[in-house]
Amino acid sequence: MKHKKEFLFGTLSYRIMAIGGAFIVLGFILMKGGGSEDPNVFNPEIYSPLRIRLAPSLVVFGFSVLIIAILSAKTKS
Repeated sequence: MKHKKEFLFGTLSYRIMAIGGAFIVLGFILMKGGGSEDPNVFNPEIYSPLRIRLAPSLVVFGFSVLIIAILSAKTKS
């Protein structure tokens, strides 16, 4: 007898998970930077709305998409 290997989730779930992962990566990329090379110089760019509001929102949204994709997956039994 041959056992056919099956993935745990369907193709659509994996695609949704990849989209959620892309949102998380994009959020962390937008969060990085803004610091100063010299510790005695203040760079106000660290408090930009992009780093304070948008980037963390993208990360939370990405994790939410991942959770939804995992919980709504239809597994084969």
